[in-house]
Amino acid sequence: MSVFTAHTAETAPAAARRAIEGVRGRFGWLPAPVALMADSPQLLNGFLAASAGFEQTALTPLQQEVVVLTVATSYECHVCVALHTGKLTQLGATAELITALRAGTPLSEPGLEALRRFTLAVLDHRGAVSDDDLDAFLAAGHEPRHALDVVFGVGAYTISTFANRLTRAPLDPPLAAHAWTPAA
Repeated sequence: MSVFTAHTAETAPAAARRAIEGVRGRFGWLPAPVALMADSPQLLNGFLAASAGFEQTALTPLQQEVVVLTVATSYECHVCVALHTGKLTQLGATAELITALRAGTPLSEPGLEALRRFTLAVLDHRGAVSDDDLDAFLAAGHEPRHALDVVFGVGAYTISTFANRLTRAPLDPPLAAHAWTPAA
């Protein structure tokens, strides 16, 4: 039995109810991770604000998903990987790209691979990336702003991956087609 409560709009703290209703309206159902995060309205609202902010960065939606999937696979968040696999599918990403991101293997498109590698460098070095890592990222056509946008994405999705792992958020049935298990 979990110590965390999977809330509904009726049982959630008042400060989380609006967020729950908004997410339920957007998805058509209430994802378990959101129901569990609602125990801390500040966490839930903070993550949703950070996620919405990340969507407004200079990175394209596809580039954003490369960052998110890189974070999610690195932190082994099965819920985030499944959810963002669905987002990549909606964006029309190729099966090759999705498979490589889920496996943590190099991407065939050089700009996206540079983005994936830079995201890993940010994670691995807690932001203190080497000049060589930054130079390689910029040489692939990215701008300095994109490097900061990656940091924003890492921060936003560290919140959700850590919360999902802490609460042991289950995979919701609508995401079952995109279920993921980390490589051994």
